[in-house]
Amino acid sequence: MRNTFAQELTRLAMEDERIVLLSGDIGNKLFDGLKAAAPGRFHNCGVAEANMTGVAAGLATMGFRPLTYTITAFATVRCLEQIRVDLCYHNLPVVVVGTGSGLSYTELGPTHHSCEDIGLLRTLPNLTILCPCDPTEVKLALRAALQHEGPVYLRLGKKGEPILHVGEPDFRIGKAITMRPGTEACLLATGNAVALALEVAERLAAEGRSIRVESVPTVKPLDGDLLRSLVGSMPVVATVEEHSLIGGLGSAVAEWVVDQGDVDYRLLRFGTEDRYLETVGTQAYARAQYGLTAERIAARLGEALAR
Repeated sequence: MRNTFAQELTRLAMEDERIVLLSGDIGNKLFDGLKAAAPGRFHNCGVAEANMTGVAAGLATMGFRPLTYTITAFATVRCLEQIRVDLCYHNLPVVVVGTGSGLSYTELGPTHHSCEDIGLLRTLPNLTILCPCDPTEVKLALRAALQHEGPVYLRLGKKGEPILHVGEPDFRIGKAITMRPGTEACLLATGNAVALALEVAERLAAEGRSIRVESVPTVKPLDGDLLRSLVGSMPVVATVEEHSLIGGLGSAVAEWVVDQGDVDYRLLRFGTEDRYLETVGTQAYARAQYGLTAERIAARLGEALAR
């Protein structure tokens, strides 16, 4: 995802002189193409992420379209006050880009995990939250973010994510994208968990089950039209995300269900548990510790469908 982000940003910067990238002391080599194509519009702000966010706010008031870029935990939690007061309160068009979201940096320990970021940022007025599922959605989400007149959080994985789309889908802020049709249950997945949801659907298809999969690249605002369309047509709806069960996509959908008052589908939520992972391993290892595996999700979903 990050390589695609760098390539697409370089292309867009060549078309729009207002685009400026601020880095929190990472990605220097990654953005060599941007530096060459748009001299003077890449600035390494050092290990001073809060200050970087404030600088971005200042540039936005001057008519620029700034982006901040660093590891997700440092782009969000460390800068929460600046995002809240400098960006969201003034409704400034700044794109906060977090790379290595969720459990992507699991080998570096809990300081680099980011399973709380959506929950924290979803509470902030004016902020749009985009979580692309693959390199194709990264390009489309970046374009949409830079056209949006307000602050945007762009949540990226790290590297090596598979391309899930064939061609470019119709990407619109606030709209989900159908990845696989189905009639018995619907998996609503976001970010790098979409690939996991598709694997779950494949497993259950082998058992004769018809599972629909929706990519939800916009966690805020939710696609209310989609959620309403599932009422009366899907007995089971499940959310899948590499984020805490508290505050993320699952919480957002659960809140929507409660607010509607007349939703008749059963809602399941799959995400990380409310605890720190204090052992070190690969991303797959970390997911397994939290039960975020295709085998366990398919088993629980299958049980729900059998009732």
